[in-house]
Amino acid sequence: MIIGLPIGMVNSNSYLIFDETGDGDGAIIDPGGKIQPLLDQITRHRILPRYLLNTHGHFDHTAANAQLKALYAIPLGVHPADYALLAAGGGAVAFGIPPVNSPCPDLELNDGDILEIGQLHLQVYHTPGHTPGSVCIYCPEERALFTGDTLFAGSVGRTDLPGGNARQLTASLLRLLALPPETRILPGHGPQSTLTNEQRLNPWLQRLSAQHH
Repeated sequence: MIIGLPIGMVNSNSYLIFDETGDGDGAIIDPGGKIQPLLDQITRHRILPRYLLNTHGHFDHTAANAQLKALYAIPLGVHPADYALLAAGGGAVAFGIPPVNSPCPDLELNDGDILEIGQLHLQVYHTPGHTPGSVCIYCPEERALFTGDTLFAGSVGRTDLPGGNARQLTASLLRLLALPPETRILPGHGPQSTLTNEQRLNPWLQRLSAQHH
C-alpha cells in the first residue's frame, strides 16, 4: 500500500510504502517537512519502517531525515552523487532558507539495487538530470514509480539549479518510458499520474516519444 502526503516544504510530497499482507514492513520516501502526519499514518497502519529513502538531496525532500532517523534508527539511502548536496544543506540557501541538516547516508542507492520490504521490491533507477544523484524508485508489485523531481504530471524536473543537466534528464526520461504503460507516477510535487497519461499529455514526453519511434 502507498500513502502520499503533500506535507513537505514548498508542498513537496512525502510517501509511505508498506506491505500490508505481512508484518507491515515499509519505507519512508522523501520526508520533506512536517513529520507528525507521517507518524500518524505509521501508527494507524502499524507500519514498521525499515528504510528512509531520498530520491535526491534537495532540502524539500530531506528536511525530516534527522528527526526520523533519530526516531527509528533505520538506514538512510541516497545516491552517492548527491551526498555532497545533502551535506551542504540541500541547496536551501539558494532559496533564502537556512541550510537543512541531514545525517550522513548509510545506504547507497545505486542503479539496479533492489530493496525488499516484506513481499515488495523497490528497484533503484539512477535518473540524473535534476541533480547528479536523482533516482526513481520502482515497485513492480504496486505498479508504482516514485519519480522525485525527475518527472511530474504534465512536466519534468528543472535543470537550471547547480548540478542540473538537461541532456542527462532527457536520457533519464527515455529510460522511464520503457516501464509498463500502466505504471503509476508518484512525483515529488503535484498530483499523481500514469505513464500512459504522461506519454499522451506531457509535452516533454510527447516530444521524446516522437523522436524515438
